[in-house]
Amino acid sequence: MYHSHKILNFAPLNSRLQEKLTRELEIPKMLAQILINRGITDLRQAEKFINVKLADLLDPFSFSDMAKVVLRIKQALRKKEKVMIFGDYDVDGIAGIAILEHSLKKMGIDTQHYIPHRIKEGYGLAKNILKLAGERMINLLITVDCGTSNIREVEDLKRHNIDTIITDHHEFLGQALPEAIGIINPKIKKSTYKYRELAGVGVAYKLCQALSGSRLAEELDLVTLGTIADVVPLTGENRVIVKEGLKILPQTKRPGLKALIKKAGIKNKEFNSAFVSFILGPRLNASGRMGSAEVSLRLLMSDDEVEAEELAGVLEECNRTRQRVESKILEEAEVIINKEVNFKEHKVIVVAKEGWHQGVLGIVASKLADRFYRPAIVISLNEKMCKGSGRSIKNFHLFHALGECKEFLHSFGGHTHAVGLMITRDNIGNFRDSINRLAQDKLSLGDLLPSLEIDMELSLSDLNAESVKELEKLEPFGAGNPEPLFYTRGLKLKGEPKDLARETIKFWVTDGKNTREVIGFGMSNLKTSLKEANTFDLVYAARIDNWLGDSSVILEAKDIFFR
Repeated sequence: MYHSHKILNFAPLNSRLQEKLTRELEIPKMLAQILINRGITDLRQAEKFINVKLADLLDPFSFSDMAKVVLRIKQALRKKEKVMIFGDYDVDGIAGIAILEHSLKKMGIDTQHYIPHRIKEGYGLAKNILKLAGERMINLLITVDCGTSNIREVEDLKRHNIDTIITDHHEFLGQALPEAIGIINPKIKKSTYKYRELAGVGVAYKLCQALSGSRLAEELDLVTLGTIADVVPLTGENRVIVKEGLKILPQTKRPGLKALIKKAGIKNKEFNSAFVSFILGPRLNASGRMGSAEVSLRLLMSDDEVEAEELAGVLEECNRTRQRVESKILEEAEVIINKEVNFKEHKVIVVAKEGWHQGVLGIVASKLADRFYRPAIVISLNEKMCKGSGRSIKNFHLFHALGECKEFLHSFGGHTHAVGLMITRDNIGNFRDSINRLAQDKLSLGDLLPSLEIDMELSLSDLNAESVKELEKLEPFGAGNPEPLFYTRGLKLKGEPKDLARETIKFWVTDGKNTREVIGFGMSNLKTSLKEANTFDLVYAARIDNWLGDSSVILEAKDIFFR
C-alpha cells in the first residue's frame, strides 16, 4: 500500500482573530482563517488584499533613478536619437520588450530591439553589444530583465558615447554598479522602491507608466504573462498587476495572444494564473528555448491576424519539440543520478552530460528538484565552457550558495530558487564538492523532506458551493500566495475510481453522510490502495466546477494518507 513521506504542517487555529475578521469583513470563517495564515491580521490589510484595485499600484517615480531616466528618454525624442531595447529571451523579457517598444514608438522615438540567442550568446548584454550598437548607430540602449551585472559592457558603451539605462530585477552581490544613466532595479541596495518582487516586465512597465503619466491598464495582459511565467511572488504590487491583468487577458485585443489561446485548444477556459503558467507560458518560452525568441516577440507585437495564426503554429510546434527534448534529457539525468549520486552525502544534485540542449536545462532542473526534493543543477558539457541551470527547494538560497562557490564558476546569476551559471569542465567536480559542503551546514535532513502546508482541517459538510466560491477572493494563486490546502480525516472510497488521461483518476469519497468528487492528477498508481484501504485522510484544494451551468464542489487531491 502507498505510504506518503510528506510532512504535514498545520497552520495554528486563531479562533479569536478568526471571529473578528469574520464579523468585520462579513466573510466565512474558512476565508478569515486563510487570510490569517497568509499574515493578514487586521481589517485594513484584509480589505486591501481582497479588494485589489489599480489605484494600489505604486508611484513609478519612487524609484530613485526614474526621473533622470525619463529625462534621458525624452532627450532622445528631442534629438531624434536611435534607441535600442536589449532584452532577455524568456517570457518575462520579451513581454517587457513588447510594452516598452510600443511605448517608445508611440512617443515617436526611433526604436529597435535585440534579443540575444540563448545558446550562442547567453544571458545579459552580449559581448558584441558595442559592435552591434555601433553598426546600428545607437545613441541610447535600454535593457529589459538584465544588465545589472554588466559593468564592463556598460563601461565600453559609455566610452563610445552610447548611454545605457538598465531595467532589471535580478539579485546583485557586487559592490559596484554599472555606470548607467539610471538603474531601475528594486533589488539593488540603493533602491528606494517599496516593493522588491517585481518581475522584469513589471520594472519595464513602471518605466512605461512614468513616461506616459498614466497607469497603462491596457498593457496589463502582457505584464501579467511575464509576471506569472517568471514565478515571482504574487503579493503586493504583483498581486494588483496579475489580478487586474487576468481580467483583461480574456478580452485581449492582441491578435497574437488570441491566436495562441486558440492554437492551445482552450475553449471556455477560466483565465487564472495556472492557465498562464501551464498553457501560455511554456508556448511563449518555447521559441527562446529551442532557437530564437524573436518568434514569440513577433507574435506578441503582431497586428496582423494571418501572421499571428502562422506564428502561433510555429510556437506550438516549438513547444512539442521542447517537450520531446526535455523528456529525453530528464530520463538520462535520472539514470546518471541513480547511478552516481550518494543521497546521504549529496544534498545538492549536480548532474552533467555532453549534448544536452541548453534551452531546457532549467525545466529539467526544476523537475529533478521536485522529484528528489533537493536543489538540482543540470549542466550541458562542452570542451571548455559549460552552461548550467539550477532550481532549489525551500530553505536553500541557491543564488547566495553560488556566491559562496564563485571561485569555481566563470559567471552566474539569478534569484533565490533559480540560477544560471557558466563553468569550465575541469571545475565541475570541485564545484559539486564545494556546494555540497555548504549544503551540509545549511540543509537539515528535515529540509530534504517535502511538506504540505495545511490551512485548515475540514469536514466534507464544510465544503459547499457557497463557501468554496468565497475562496476565489484570494486569487490569483501562485508563488507567495499558494492555493489553500485542506485536510479531511476518515474518508472512504465510494464506487470505482475512473481512469482519465495522463495517469489521472477521478473518484468519489464519503464520510458516511456527505459525498464529494475528487480528481487526482498523476495518481493512477493509487487505485489499488484506495480500494484496499478501510479509511484514508485526504489533502486537497477545493474548487468550483461550473459544468453545464451547475456549480458543484470538486476536490483536487494533493496527497492521500492511508490507514
